[in-house]
Order: sequence, then C-alpha cells, then structure tokens
Amino acid sequence: MSSPAPSVPLPPAGAPERSAVVDLAAVRANVRRAREVAAPARLMAVVKADAYGHGAVPVARAALAAGADALGVAHVAEALQLRAAGVDAPLLAWLHTVGTDFRAGLAAGVELGVSGWELAPIAEAARALGTTARIHLKIDTGLGRNGATEAAWPGLVRAAAAAEAEGLVEVVGIFTHLAVADEPERPETAQQLARFRAAVDAARAAGLRPATRHAANSPGLFTARDQERPEDMLLDMVRVGVCLYGLSPFADRTPEELGLVPAMTLRTTVSAVKEVPAGQGVSYGLAHVTDRPTTLALVPLGYADGVPRAATGGPVRIQGRTCPVVGRVAMDQVVVDLGAPGLAAPEHGLLGAEAVLFGAGENPSATAWAEAAGTINYEIVTRVSPRVPRVHVDGAPAGAGKEAP
Repeated sequence: MSSPAPSVPLPPAGAPERSAVVDLAAVRANVRRAREVAAPARLMAVVKADAYGHGAVPVARAALAAGADALGVAHVAEALQLRAAGVDAPLLAWLHTVGTDFRAGLAAGVELGVSGWELAPIAEAARALGTTARIHLKIDTGLGRNGATEAAWPGLVRAAAAAEAEGLVEVVGIFTHLAVADEPERPETAQQLARFRAAVDAARAAGLRPATRHAANSPGLFTARDQERPEDMLLDMVRVGVCLYGLSPFADRTPEELGLVPAMTLRTTVSAVKEVPAGQGVSYGLAHVTDRPTTLALVPLGYADGVPRAATGGPVRIQGRTCPVVGRVAMDQVVVDLGAPGLAAPEHGLLGAEAVLFGAGENPSATAWAEAAGTINYEIVTRVSPRVPRVHVDGAPAGAGKEAP
C-alpha cells in the first residue's frame, strides 16, 4: 500500500526554516550605482555591524569586486575578522576604546581613525612593532560624537605632525561625519562642510599632507549634486553604508528612485492557519480583537529573530497578498490576519507557503517595517538576529538559486 501524498509542500532538503536571503548581485549593483554618483571620488564601502546584518565577509568581497576602493568598519575587531577571512583591501576602523588592540590592528595593516586620545597608544603600538601607523584624523564638525572638537583640533594636528616626524604615524586622511544630510533642506550640512574645510587647512598649515578627505555618507552622496559645489561634499572619497544594501536614507525617496536594489529578503513559511470568529483576541495582552470572522496565519519570526516588538501592523506577503501583523509581536512568532474567512482549507495551500516580511520588488520594504516600529530601515536589517541564517545568493530570487561561495 502506497503512502499518502503530503498535504503541504516540502522544502528542499537542508533548507533553513527561516532565513535572511542576501543577494550579492544586488550589493554589486548598488556599489556600482554609488560609484557612478560619487565619481571621480573614490568609494569606501562601510561593512560594520556584520555589513548591516548582511554578512561582512561576503558583502566585502562583493563590494570590492564591484569596484569599491576601501572598506570601513567601526571596530578593530571587525577589521581583524575581515583580515582573517583573507580580505586584504584598504580598511579603516574608527571607533576605539581603551581596550582596543591597536598592535593587532597595525600588524594586520588596518588604518585607524584618531579623534584625540588614541594618538598616543597608536604611536606606542607602532613604536613597539617597528612600523608606521596609517591614520585618519577625525574632526567633530557638529555631530557631537567622536572626533576632535574645533578647540582641540590644533593640538591634535600638532601632536600628529610630531608623531609623523618620528616615523610613528602617517596621516593619510582627515574625515568628519554629517548629522543631517538626510534632511537636505537644513543648513547645518553646509556649516559642517565649511568647518571641515577650515580643519583641513589647519592640518596642512601644521605640515600634514593627507591624501584623502572624506565626509559624505549615503545621504550626502545622493544630495551632493544639488549643492552649489558638489566637490565640497564628495571630496576625495565618500564613505557610504546603507545605500550599498539597497536602502534609501531619505524618508521621502524610495530605493528605486535612487537606482538601488534592496539586498536582503527576510522570509520563512507559514507554520499554522486557523479560522477564528469575530471577537477573537490575538497574542499577549489581547491588544487586538478580531472585528469579523477571518483567517489567521502564524509566521515563525519574532523579536528574538529581530522583528521589532513594537511593529504591530508590519506587512507580510503570503501567496501574493500583503497582510498586516495583528496583536503583539512575540519572541518567536507573529500572527497575520489574511483578511477573509475560509482560507484555512487545505486547497488554499497556505500551510507551508512562503511568508516574506521584507525584500525587493513586490515584497514589503524594510522601510514599511521601520514605519510600523517607529524607527529607521537601518535598524530593521541590522537587528536581524544570528538565529536567522544568512543565505547568500547571486542574482537569484528569495528562497531559490545558487548559493554564493
């Protein structure tokens, strides 16, 4: 007697139950687009925070293959992970603590950002290794985070010039970070760039000859051409992150309008389907109660996977329809209201159907999830947790295609 046919579709053997599918072809296309906009400035691809959750090593390789000139990370530890994977491109790390292993960074050929106090331990590490540290001095032109203040800048450039004269450091760059470039109508960006020009002039007056000036982030890159002097924004190099992943840094412009392709698709499959009457409470606190008979789908992704707990109403695409999450996001799952009763019958094939929270094309966007959670799209992709496997593909749709090496 033969076995009955399965009533639900079976995934390919070994396929993850849930995954963040990262299309490296999209990353390469976004790098090429950024280079096109930045030209003739060079491009630093920022791959900090595991490449905004996309996987630092494969994304770094894809970005370099598409023409990125350098890579940027926040921490030396991130840079060392790239070096250990064989990534040998120019690489800058700029956010340090008193526990940062500067010797390891210098031994691995990592360039280091210097905002002030770091200069002395970096110089000592260079002395101990018998090498010259390649450093980028950072000036705080208005963001109020790291970077030397305007008052401290003259002292920093004098100290850097003295260390350079000893052969301990080489000042190869000067940089700053923009605060409101994603709001191009605001005057502070022009003010920051003016302060940056003055800081570069002061460094040169102290005898420094940095070859690379960089200020533009992703929004700065895409608004540079709207300025009277685009070169004051683009400078020698742009240092961009979120646009490389196909996300827009602007509230009022889509990735498509910028010529970008979202690279990550967060997906799983429907794990349960049920019919419920009007008056059915949903999820913790019963904050949602159905106002009509409907069909609910259980989707096994929750806040432990990086879905924001605050994102009730976030969209999920199932079988060509986009429906909202209802009730509170739980640790491991969300509930989606499919909008009509009678859909739990087997012939509808919803059990085991793919459920996409965000991605490219007709899928919901990371920005839509950001709006539901009251945050930004950067956070949505970056917070996808390690419990969700990253599956790197090359030009293939979500859930299919050849995995990239």
